[in-house]
Amino acid sequence: MAHRRRVGVGKLRSSRYEKKAEEMKAISTKSAMDTVKQLEVKLTEFAKKHQNEIQNDPVFRIKFLEMCGPIGVDPLSSEKSFLGNLLGIGDFYYELAVKVAEVCIASRSRNGGIISVKEVRNILLQRGTKFKFSSSPSGSGKNSNAYSEQDIITSIGKLSVLGSGFRTLSVGKSEMILSVPMELDNDHTQIMNIAQEQEHREEFYGCVAIEQIQNATDWNDERIQRALEILLRQGMVWLDVSKSGEKNYWFPSLWKQGIESF
Repeated sequence: MAHRRRVGVGKLRSSRYEKKAEEMKAISTKSAMDTVKQLEVKLTEFAKKHQNEIQNDPVFRIKFLEMCGPIGVDPLSSEKSFLGNLLGIGDFYYELAVKVAEVCIASRSRNGGIISVKEVRNILLQRGTKFKFSSSPSGSGKNSNAYSEQDIITSIGKLSVLGSGFRTLSVGKSEMILSVPMELDNDHTQIMNIAQEQEHREEFYGCVAIEQIQNATDWNDERIQRALEILLRQGMVWLDVSKSGEKNYWFPSLWKQGIESF
């Protein structure tokens, strides 16, 4: 009998512990939710106070988006939200994404569907492309061309969710936009890196020869040719054969960027 009582007491204690644990968990969850709500209120107050800077200062805008991420607030969401309506920031990135896509598509015949973010921004600036925060309650109606390369990268994220093939990738010192549904592997990007390393020879920036690839890697001829053939078929690299038979492979996206940098 004593043994049975001890077993019963043990079960009772276990039940009490479980109940207490559930109570503590509920309190902790409620506390976390209250904290998030407080942060959302503070974030909204911050957005109201700094609305002009968020809309017109690219650096400030990106920092603001970084603040939103950790608490799960997405001002770029397609769903209408108070914060999104207040800033009109989602509309801005959608409009920017459309303009970026236009530049990428128009340049495909030249670069095969890969172009630097820097070049896209320069083209938009040369065109005088401006954007209006149409949802802004200020009623100022002022257009702004204050958009950065990071803004362009963010806007590409809106296109990529549509499965349209648009995405960004880092190639050496450059952020590139790929606007065709193909995968560039490490061999392709490494060849582009080597082409970028011709800074000491301005006229050859964005150009690479097979010998340079061999010197920079331990690849055999078959591996190099396979990577170059894919890039050639896609139109991302151009082949220039000199009278002496020397072959140079030019990346028009890097070549264009190099001209603007020097």
